[in-house]
Amino acid sequence: MSAPPSSDSVSPSGDGSASPLRQPAFFGLMTYRLLTILSYQMVAVAVGWHVYEITGDPWKLGLIGLAEVVPFFCVAPFAGHLVDHLPKRRLGAIACLGLALTPLILAAIAWGWVFAEPARLSERLWLIYAAIVFTGGVRAFLGPVYNTLFARVLPRAQFTRGASVGSVVFQSGLVLGPAIGGAMIGAFKHAWDVPDGVSLPAAPVYGLATLCALGAGVALLRLRVGEAPPPAERGPVFASIAEGLRFVFRTPVMLGAMALDMFAVLFGGAISLAPAFIKDVLDAGPEALGLLRAAPAVGAVLVGLWLARRPIQAHAGRWLLGSVAGFGLCIIGFGLSELLWLSVLLMFLSGVFDGVSVVLRSTILQLATPDHMRGRVSSINSIFISSSNELGAFYAGSMARLLGLVHAVVLGGCVTLGVVAFTALKSPTMRRLDLRQLQ
Repeated sequence: MSAPPSSDSVSPSGDGSASPLRQPAFFGLMTYRLLTILSYQMVAVAVGWHVYEITGDPWKLGLIGLAEVVPFFCVAPFAGHLVDHLPKRRLGAIACLGLALTPLILAAIAWGWVFAEPARLSERLWLIYAAIVFTGGVRAFLGPVYNTLFARVLPRAQFTRGASVGSVVFQSGLVLGPAIGGAMIGAFKHAWDVPDGVSLPAAPVYGLATLCALGAGVALLRLRVGEAPPPAERGPVFASIAEGLRFVFRTPVMLGAMALDMFAVLFGGAISLAPAFIKDVLDAGPEALGLLRAAPAVGAVLVGLWLARRPIQAHAGRWLLGSVAGFGLCIIGFGLSELLWLSVLLMFLSGVFDGVSVVLRSTILQLATPDHMRGRVSSINSIFISSSNELGAFYAGSMARLLGLVHAVVLGGCVTLGVVAFTALKSPTMRRLDLRQLQ
């Protein structure tokens, strides 16, 4: 028997054509989603500039991704189990508090309060990477909390539109976070006389990221939604995790969507090399870095708004395959471009294609997952997708060191096209996917 919903909870049925934002609880959930993304993205821009400013080595940028993905990968399965068995809002609020600690540590480094002397560069770098390691573990909780509450605040008939709105909010954070971070770094870089050994322009960005993370925790605690009761009997942790894994691997459509997106992001992670491209290829400054990092999200926001009004139902599998192929072509073009405006345009178009992929994958995840497994399945999805972002950053940095910036990015785009071709050939279920079959 499920717990009675609160006044802002919803029934499992509803008008699929209505705007999800009419649900107050859904609006609060989107606030949480936006603020966590803003916090993380501002830190990503600032720490990338921070590390490249003091090292000048693109491989060190790749290590940022590796420092985050390892703890994320280790914590995510257990995070999904905990989200399925513990109060979700409280767990999410604790994660937001942890998310706020990382930029505080990085701000102390940027201000030169610790290891400020140039001779102690290695200690400063290791402390930066240690802070990112902590972020990786904390972020493992954010996605499962969001996905489980998503199903509590919307009727099933609105899942497709809700996924589109969620994608718009997500991508809006990807636009605003890098743009704000890049603009702040540029403004303070010109305003301050920066001494050797510190990175003062990054410090205000870290401070704002801390406030955003704390605000996300408050939004989550104020969310009024009925929580599903935990299972009457809690089995062993590893047996619970294995149950979620078996479900994913026995659901071909879900597994195919996750795998396709994972490999595309893994080999197409050109944006992680944006600081190096800005300085060494495009000959621009930090403002251009924010613009370049924000461009994919602008494209994704626009396509998300379109899909919120005209959701894809028929031929969803073909749309998914085509969008990932378009993403790969844009990555190849970006690697070959030497013009800032063309690079920004290609990143914008990559965001358009990626936005279609994200909405379709999110919809498949919500429609195909049973309520009692949402935390574990979301964590598995996070391992497939979120970890591939950081692994992609490490791959891109390593290949850039071996092959050079341009060759590494072009090769990644070509591999992405190969993954799409292989999936289309080997997965007839994906080619024939129609979302109406899942509803």
